[in-house]
Amino acid sequence: MKPKYKRIILKLSGEALQSKSANGENIDVDIVNSIASQVKDIKLFGTEIGIVIGGGNIVRGGEFYQKQGIDRSTADYMGMLATVINGMALQAAFEKHGMHTRLQTAIHMEEIAEPYIRRRALRHLEKDRVVIFAAGTGNPYFTTDTAAVLRAVELGADAILKATKVDGVYSSDPVKNKSAKKFELLTYMDVLKKELKVMDLTAISLCKDNKLPIVVFNLFKPGNIKRVVLGEKIGTVIR
Repeated sequence: MKPKYKRIILKLSGEALQSKSANGENIDVDIVNSIASQVKDIKLFGTEIGIVIGGGNIVRGGEFYQKQGIDRSTADYMGMLATVINGMALQAAFEKHGMHTRLQTAIHMEEIAEPYIRRRALRHLEKDRVVIFAAGTGNPYFTTDTAAVLRAVELGADAILKATKVDGVYSSDPVKNKSAKKFELLTYMDVLKKELKVMDLTAISLCKDNKLPIVVFNLFKPGNIKRVVLGEKIGTVIR
């Protein structure tokens, strides 16, 4: 089977790693292993995979800043450090599943990860290694969504796969509004005009400028990552 995408950036939120139970762990080992298993499946098709991970299961910089009243830059840096913890958990799971993996960070911490260097990241991808990108862009005031788009553009990815807990983009929250309409196809301008909560405006604008498609899909349905890579019509495509 021939994949639709040769090189992808998979965007995972920190919350995706969190246990579903009320008092569950911030990093659920079963969920991390499930993600590793799905990624291993698509490696069989020769797809090159980079992953940008968030840190919201541990610290959400924006919310921490608002609730605690601490400096915004400090809160955002705390969030970046949280993404590194998640990146280390993913790396350990991927290696356990037999995949060669590299963790790169936008903030230098050489004892635990490589610094992000574009040419080195490209070489890893070409050598069939999974590359996990942590610490966002390395700058406060920018989200990990923006970091994902930035890495995708820099590395010449064919698409961004945004993994969520719902099966696409809706006109409103489908959990709260049962009559919410699901969109199968959207343009970048649709997202901007309708103010749909897909990614932040900076990320969407960067995708638009570089004609980078986004596929929003449900991470928690087994096999969905493979379905997207093979070009099956699931989720919502933004282009």
